[in-house]
Amino acid sequence: MELTQLLNSVHVIQVTGEVQRRDVADIVYDSRKVQKNSIFVAIKGYKTDGHKFLQDAINKGAVAVVVDVEDSIPDEFVAHSQIAKVVVKDSRKALAELSKGFYKGPTNKLKLIGITGTNGKTTSTFILKNILQNAGYKTGLVGTIANYAGDVKVDSKLTTPESNDLNKLFYDMIQAGCSYSVMEVSSHSLVLNRVYGLDFTAAIFSNITSDHLDFHNTFEEYLNAKKMLFDVLGLNSFAIINSDDSSSQKMVQDSKAKIVSYGIADNSDYQIKNIVYDLNGTDFTITNNNIEYKIHTSLIGTFNAYNATSAFATAHSLGINAQRIVEGIKSSPQVPGRFEVLGSGKKKVIVDYSHTADSLEKALQAVREIVKDRNQVVTVFGCGGDRDKTKRSIMGKVASDYSDKVFVTSDNPRTENPFEIIEDIKKKISKKNYAVEENREEAIKKAIQSSDDDAVILIAGKGHENYQEINGVRNHFSDQEIAVKYLAE
Repeated sequence: MELTQLLNSVHVIQVTGEVQRRDVADIVYDSRKVQKNSIFVAIKGYKTDGHKFLQDAINKGAVAVVVDVEDSIPDEFVAHSQIAKVVVKDSRKALAELSKGFYKGPTNKLKLIGITGTNGKTTSTFILKNILQNAGYKTGLVGTIANYAGDVKVDSKLTTPESNDLNKLFYDMIQAGCSYSVMEVSSHSLVLNRVYGLDFTAAIFSNITSDHLDFHNTFEEYLNAKKMLFDVLGLNSFAIINSDDSSSQKMVQDSKAKIVSYGIADNSDYQIKNIVYDLNGTDFTITNNNIEYKIHTSLIGTFNAYNATSAFATAHSLGINAQRIVEGIKSSPQVPGRFEVLGSGKKKVIVDYSHTADSLEKALQAVREIVKDRNQVVTVFGCGGDRDKTKRSIMGKVASDYSDKVFVTSDNPRTENPFEIIEDIKKKISKKNYAVEENREEAIKKAIQSSDDDAVILIAGKGHENYQEINGVRNHFSDQEIAVKYLAE
């Protein structure tokens, strides 16, 4: 696409320099990725500012630079370099607009389903993808664990990638023959305009509890960030909301979409009943318009009944055959690191991504429901560094209250001192049922080796992650691999 044509898709304040009639090679926000005839969009980040790298981008062959700081580079230099300087109000929105134009509005050609909430996003996307594929639709996925353009897996570093990466992903999905895409939509991505301009066919609200307050400052800000997804839905879209969450009505109060509810509450459009689960899976009933659907999933716990029902409600609202949906839920595979059960003997390890107080509490409640008072419950967990500190002490209390024994350890300390994080975790623990073992492998080893023969050990926080980040360096580390190693011993 020519630069002159592409600029028509952007809300421009001013263009200076030379707008050349050249085909644009790429849209980038990282100056290191600039190639000849790229458009470089300068974004102010939290660690650095793209405006500092404008000259680098021009020297590498950028055909245009997009800025929201007008004096970030002199007009004389732009003219001398024979490129265009495009001044916009918001570079992040401009990146989204340019990317949508460059990749020919890919979400206009896909049925895009966004899932937001504090917990359950990843599992719900995997279930919904399986349902749609079972119904005969090739489906893409964007999420925390991985991205999929049809059957092709693409590694994921962010829950929701930047807008240029997203639009390319959707374009690749179309090329792969996808007609649906299911994506996790993080609160960060909404505030930072990563999903700006995307066309959503449906959006799911799973739940909201305190998280990411290092970024959003207050719970109200966090809630309003999530709400942005529902504010942009069109009249023909669906808003699928958890009727048991007290924030669900606020989430959709300004939405134009058709609102569909799910939950245990009597007024739910898709009502969940008779939840029963053990270490082999979960059985429950969904009632809609006086019709009952018997559901089985190998995924475990009440929270997974909610995840499956949100997927059922969405697919059913979009016209997917109910029996196909039931089959899709039943055949949904284990999601890596989401209440994943390990161990062939009496002793079991559960690896779970629960990294908020609410998700940790729900995971431990599920364990307690399964074991009753028959088996010892041991928890291994830590909290991530450089993230929301307010949840640390609450998580410590939750772990202690629901466990017979707790090993407080490191998660991803990042740039923080891991022992200072552990001190934060300990602040609200009143029981004497915990031990500190900063080395995560040692903590897992001790939990497995010192527990009863039929104990259930929850290793929480990292889930699917196969690394541990310490002082900015990621080293290979897998909770699953470590657990299997010591279970075998």
